[in-house]
Amino acid sequence: MGKIRFGLIGSGWRAEFYIRIAKAVPELFELTSVLIRDEEKGRTFSDKMDVPVVNTVDELAETEPDYLVLSVKRGITSKYLPALLKRGIPVLCETPPGEDMKELESVWDSYKMYGGKIQIAEQYFAQPLYAAWQKVIETGRIGAVQNINISSLHGYHGASIIRRFLNVGYENFRVYGKRFWFDVTETYGRDGMVFDGESFRCARDRLTIEFESGKVAFFDFSDPAQYHSFIRTRQLTVQGTRGEIDDLTVRYLTKENVPVTQKLNRIDLGIYGNQEWSHYGLMLGEEFLYRTPFINARLNDDEIAVATCMAKMRKYIQKGKEFYSLKEALQDMYICLMMEKALANPNEEVESKTQKWAKDSGQVY
Repeated sequence: MGKIRFGLIGSGWRAEFYIRIAKAVPELFELTSVLIRDEEKGRTFSDKMDVPVVNTVDELAETEPDYLVLSVKRGITSKYLPALLKRGIPVLCETPPGEDMKELESVWDSYKMYGGKIQIAEQYFAQPLYAAWQKVIETGRIGAVQNINISSLHGYHGASIIRRFLNVGYENFRVYGKRFWFDVTETYGRDGMVFDGESFRCARDRLTIEFESGKVAFFDFSDPAQYHSFIRTRQLTVQGTRGEIDDLTVRYLTKENVPVTQKLNRIDLGIYGNQEWSHYGLMLGEEFLYRTPFINARLNDDEIAVATCMAKMRKYIQKGKEFYSLKEALQDMYICLMMEKALANPNEEVESKTQKWAKDSGQVY
């Protein structure tokens, strides 16, 4: 099938993920060029990252990529998308596709007007652990899923996993809760571990989301500590009629209703004397629930997930199989906005309404 050739718009922290992935898996990914409009900034970035840089969309299109990755600052994504859709250029867009209801509706209107091929790089479903959890659900081990308690991802990222694991589609919902504040000691910064013992004020959001089907999500996130801390971790519980996922523990009933408890076992190469360094997969008992698509590639979990979206993007272009559609991303960001509204009105119920992308999707609840 040849290499996946992609162009990149953006030069920020997130954009650098795509450059690292292309360098780590050169047999699969090829970066044609990076678009940076400012010529001086472009030259500096080119020298720093050792990548070709252009200054216009036309120049980027001339490099003949299979698709473009749009990874620009939040708030200007929605301004880029209509122009790219109008040109008919396939786009893999970073999250979120808009920051408020006006932007979400505008992006959808542009998509309906111009069509085009677009998917969103909401990558968490493709991270090894989340993919393994999803597989547990899909195998039916824990029965019909009824509720989830998620304390690992903020906003629209959390919403994406909630909708996927509960399988609630575009159902309407009501959400309520409250934001709390606590002190936490800093343990990690941009330069690595921190040992000065200084603390900072950290928000903790606790929300309940009740969907029309009766399924419930309990959302719990500490910002900014939870993503970058050695003393705050992630937790997830998914309960079904015949069992539950309790973080790395899975409890379920056999066909004979015998209770079984198993642990997820992560397989990494290159530790304790092994000479490689890479993630391989996750097992439950004797079964692999997940194997990385990029064997022996030196990628962290988030890079594996982003690379998975990149690979799926070309399959989407060739065969039309969506993996994370624009309307899904719009719905997840809409849930995020309703969560923020609920936090601004502590303990008051906020009710959703069916949005235009849900109506257009053919799934109206």
